[in-house]
Amino acid sequence: MTELNADTNHHVRPEQRPGTASQSTWRYAVAGLAASLVGLGFARFSYTPLIPALIATKWFSASDVVYFGAANLAGYLAGTLAARAVAARIGAIRALRTMMVLATLSFFASSAPVSFIWFFAWRFLSGLTGGIIMVLAASVILPHTPTSRRGIIGGVIFAGVGLGVAASGTLVPLLLQQGLPQSWYSLGVLAAVLTLLSWSNWPAEARGDTASSHHTKRRHTSPAARALLIQYGLNAVALVPHMVFIVDFVARGLGQGIAAGSRYWVLYGLGAIAGPLVTGHLGDRSGFGPALRAAFLIEAAAVLLPTVSTAPVSLIVSSVVVGGFTPGIVPLVLGRIHELVPHSSEQQRATWSHATTSFALFQAAAAYGFSWIYAQTGGDYLVLFALGGGAAILALAIDLGLVLTTRKA
Repeated sequence: MTELNADTNHHVRPEQRPGTASQSTWRYAVAGLAASLVGLGFARFSYTPLIPALIATKWFSASDVVYFGAANLAGYLAGTLAARAVAARIGAIRALRTMMVLATLSFFASSAPVSFIWFFAWRFLSGLTGGIIMVLAASVILPHTPTSRRGIIGGVIFAGVGLGVAASGTLVPLLLQQGLPQSWYSLGVLAAVLTLLSWSNWPAEARGDTASSHHTKRRHTSPAARALLIQYGLNAVALVPHMVFIVDFVARGLGQGIAAGSRYWVLYGLGAIAGPLVTGHLGDRSGFGPALRAAFLIEAAAVLLPTVSTAPVSLIVSSVVVGGFTPGIVPLVLGRIHELVPHSSEQQRATWSHATTSFALFQAAAAYGFSWIYAQTGGDYLVLFALGGGAAILALAIDLGLVLTTRKA
């Protein structure tokens, strides 16, 4: 039995006996799903369809709205950097509950255009809550999960991100028919309900978890673990063309209009719901190393597909597959970290925190860099898809290089 399993068995909740372990694990997973839906799905992705309404109602100028989007990305990065320190200070479970409450408050606080600073601060805070939830949610649940089910449980946790993407293309436009303030209120109510439902469903925090971040011995990080941080960042680059440009590419680049572009965003969201469940199951069945390599290959093909064909079937496949990998890569990277760092839950948490920070940094850099390239090329979307696909291919090449090097050694 590994040290991780021994620690997990020592600190499990009383109800997590053999007869009820499965039920408890799924309760924890649903709590994680609720957290990712509130702090990531709603707090980040619901903002995109609200942008036209913010401008049309003259709450803010178009340039202000762009700054608010940047504030959320900056907050997310700050959250990934601060997550372990916050958990060390108040405990991971209390931190998760607090972040869900703050994310909920951010929706209600955004229901009136008080001032630029007010709105900017709340958008930053909503991003920060998402970053902290991203780092902590899985790390407090997976130690309570049987090794054979870590992939699917991780998939359930981050399916909340996909649900948020899907809601941004379906639910939010319906809410906007009632008015912009009412849309923010409704999102706040939904977030509050999810927060309350998940409140008592988190696992009991292991004694010593609160302070362990400050007393963890430095361990040697393997080359494979360091490479994984870069691969996860490159994956973020690969996702940016679809996350940022796919709707505009269809609407203006192909001249099909906003309605057509929005339909592809809904398909992207549907893929994002199923993605983490499919990839998590694949990781459990085949191992997370091989599954991750397959994911990079398939993702690269899907990102590059619009450069080969813009036929409707090609765009549908590309949108669904890339949407699936937006949250779907997460359980694979988490599972791979547990394979590479098998004997220390705190080291796993630290490595995952570094991976999340890498993703946030690469994503922010790619978002701004691709916007600059788009402007410099006179609106050439295909260049962006080619660069995104190249990033996924590079991630795969790094992994294959490590495999070959290891075999020779």
